[in-house]
Amino acid sequence: MTDLFWPGDQRAGDLFSDEALLAAMVAVEQLWLDALVGTGIAPASAAASDLRGLVSPGHTEWLANESESGGNPAMALVSLLRDGLREGHPEAARWLHRGLTSQDVVDTALMVCAGEAVARIRLALREQVRLLAGLAETHRATPMVARTLTQHAVPTTFGLKVAGWLTGVLDAYDEVAALVLPVQVGGAAGTLAATVELAAHLPDPVRTATGLALELATGLGLTPSTPWHTSRSTITRLGDASVRCTDAWGRIANDVLTLSRPEIGELAEGTGGGSSTMPHKANPVLSTLVRRAALTTPQLGATLHLAAAESADDRSAGPWHAEWATLRTLLRRTVVAGEQTTELVGALRVHGDRMAETLAAAAEDARAEQRSMADLAGTPGGGAYLGATEALLEAPLARAEGVLADGVPALRRPHLEETP
Repeated sequence: MTDLFWPGDQRAGDLFSDEALLAAMVAVEQLWLDALVGTGIAPASAAASDLRGLVSPGHTEWLANESESGGNPAMALVSLLRDGLREGHPEAARWLHRGLTSQDVVDTALMVCAGEAVARIRLALREQVRLLAGLAETHRATPMVARTLTQHAVPTTFGLKVAGWLTGVLDAYDEVAALVLPVQVGGAAGTLAATVELAAHLPDPVRTATGLALELATGLGLTPSTPWHTSRSTITRLGDASVRCTDAWGRIANDVLTLSRPEIGELAEGTGGGSSTMPHKANPVLSTLVRRAALTTPQLGATLHLAAAESADDRSAGPWHAEWATLRTLLRRTVVAGEQTTELVGALRVHGDRMAETLAAAAEDARAEQRSMADLAGTPGGGAYLGATEALLEAPLARAEGVLADGVPALRRPHLEETP
């Protein structure tokens, strides 16, 4: 995918592209048809071994156009697949999609697409944890002046500042790691009535129907779930986790933007961007682009919450439809910002000498609190006035160690050219 309106979007590759969503929907239909045949609900003659062959990326534009009449892409896809099966596999055409509704297919496909995005975000966060923990250790004793409300405050260390960045990233990691991506199988109104009816000739139709949902979840690498057609916390949690990430990354970017100003010069991006007219400039481009994401993702998350709050009946008209492009944009932007933040942190240049100079120049003001505390306590007031900075590093560093020891499960996503 390309996007001139969002420089860096290419980092997200084909995540949530039309082709990715299409491949995921085909995988849902394939596995569901396989399960219908495998459980004996549908006859063996209904088997179709390769629905992928009926769809190609060239169908994407046709499907997009046809989706308007039904309001979602699943209906057009089912029509395309049935047309392709009718001549050579008439029973497969008859049984395709039976028991599912369009929301089942779209929601489940969205979770498949979200799985790869979440895996990419989690890997980026882990790498940031590693880099930030190392940076905090390296600069445990690098003194600098703290700034509060834009003004010089008291002495601190750059290691402690980085520990603050690290804490935000760790919090984001915890939220992303806790995400659950559930399958969606409910039928027309979330009751599984059609599937139970189709299984009426079997000994336990209800158990068979719920077992199909479990089989679909297993085949797609998703979590088994009861239907959640109008209970949209799955979607809002994805949004919240994404925004938590960009909040943490925005904090880092803002500090780098401030401290890399020429009049401060305490930090610099590894390779700054150039200017079309001013050759002396090394613009903090990565920080700028990360900050851009942090400024725009909260509104996308809010749209998901509004859609969830406006859900009505047993399937919604409008709120559900508002989620798809919103979630796609939010997760793609989060993936992009995550990789940009990793690159930013990994190549960050720390000018400890400049930090020391600034602190020395601000010594009179930076030690004002120390003098007043010493007067109150009746002590000489000597030392660096760094308080518990060393001790305060330990908790985030310990958390980082735990995250880095944690394994990250691989998530897979079907493609049109691969076997679902």
